[in-house]
Amino acid sequence: MIPLAKPVLGQREEELVLEVLRSGRLSLGPMLARFEEAFAEWLGVPKASAVSSGTAGLHLAVRAAGIEAGDEVVTTPFSFVSSANCIVYERAKPVFCDIDPRTLDIDPGAAAAAVSERTTGLLPVHIFGYPADVPALERIAAERGLWVVEDACEALGARHADGKAVGARGNQAVFAFYANKQITTGEGGIVVSEHKARIDSERNQGRAADMGWLDHDRLGFNYRLSDLACALGVAQLERAGDLLAARAHVAAMYGQALAELEGIELPCPDQGGDRRGWFVYVIQLPRGADRDATIEALRERGVDSKPYLPAIHLMSFYRERFGHREGEFPVAEDVAARSIALPFFPQMTEGEVARVAEALEQVVYASSRS
Repeated sequence: MIPLAKPVLGQREEELVLEVLRSGRLSLGPMLARFEEAFAEWLGVPKASAVSSGTAGLHLAVRAAGIEAGDEVVTTPFSFVSSANCIVYERAKPVFCDIDPRTLDIDPGAAAAAVSERTTGLLPVHIFGYPADVPALERIAAERGLWVVEDACEALGARHADGKAVGARGNQAVFAFYANKQITTGEGGIVVSEHKARIDSERNQGRAADMGWLDHDRLGFNYRLSDLACALGVAQLERAGDLLAARAHVAAMYGQALAELEGIELPCPDQGGDRRGWFVYVIQLPRGADRDATIEALRERGVDSKPYLPAIHLMSFYRERFGHREGEFPVAEDVAARSIALPFFPQMTEGEVARVAEALEQVVYASSRS
């Protein structure tokens, strides 16, 4: 079976994890600061706060932005559910709008139309590592007095057309380090924010840096990232350039191997200076194809795959809580119904990519003939 994802771990990760184990400082130790400082330097930002997950980071970021109960936040329905959940955590309302059919990111025109008197912020997602049109969203935010929090959890290594790294524009931005991400800490995330002191406090149950162990002056959460996880992060950052380049190479192999498969839509190429930070390789099946049957048939041929991603507004919780229904966001719904993630990781060989392409061709063409 060719797996969907596989982290790249080696001797350096083992060395730094052992360093933490031998130090006895497993949490809130020196490796935490080391990872934060290394990440900030790598991205080109002043400071960063490591947290237990990308979801935790998004929650802390919207809180630091000033979200309040009853606020509306414009975001995309085509994303991992955490980008909407973090808004609901604060009893605010995610207001969805449709996506750009090429990039699959939030459509700035649709976002502008979705802004109301109750809107306080915009939460774009750099889906599958392709840069959202944040400059256009920043203009909307400036005109309407809104905050912007960027979900960059899938976009490490991506760059905007103006050369700025995704997450380094000055907005609050959140990255994630789950095992299938560009770099991994197992579980974990990081927040790029001018509100570092607040983020650091709230990730640690509301305790400020100068307070005693059981003294807390604000509501907080247990969103700490362990020093063991941070050790993985430090090691991964040291070769982040190589890991990103390897992913781009695998994506290029896929582009060649799948180019002739009629009816299948591949990830959009970089355009206008925007550059993707490759996270997953997601294709869209031909309209009318049975996605579930395709996934099962691929598995029978030794290829793992997965629906990627369901439309958030059509999930049962969001239907019941906010009254969403089919047909509201036709582009997002069409893409969500046809998208599958193929195996994608830095160590993939040309032979493995060829096996995936051959299996996909057999399955899709057999389905179309039947």
